[in-house]
Amino acid sequence: MNETAAANHRKVVAFRIGTQEFCVDIMSVRELRCWTPATQLPRAPDFVLGVINLRGSILPIVDLAMRFGFRATNATSRHVVIVTQIDKRTVGLLVDAVSDILSVTDELVQPTPDVLSNMADQFVRGVFIIETRMVSLIALDNIVPQAEMEAA
Repeated sequence: MNETAAANHRKVVAFRIGTQEFCVDIMSVRELRCWTPATQLPRAPDFVLGVINLRGSILPIVDLAMRFGFRATNATSRHVVIVTQIDKRTVGLLVDAVSDILSVTDELVQPTPDVLSNMADQFVRGVFIIETRMVSLIALDNIVPQAEMEAA
């Protein structure tokens, strides 16, 4: 594989929320954890479930389903927290399950359709199809804006 082709490939971590599949760039993922109950914080945004202790650091947990406008997640031990690095912040994303790691080229990723609302466009960078699966590439930097992180 030449340098241009290698630069064109990216690895992503694919996960499910309900019946839909999403992914984030693997370079933003620090680790995967089983769900553990979070300590709620007063006046935090609805989609911030609270915080957990991650080896001595406070980790805010975002219910990604709720953030996307879906029904709130009733978290169980089968759910997964994807620990991500967003800018200089570490944030846990609660998802139903992690499905696999995919290799994606830029040519596969199509822009978000124009008919979607600005809210959908805010969270989804693009969409691609692998086999029969439609996967949305998430824009992590818009998941938790700075002002809302400070509130959490």
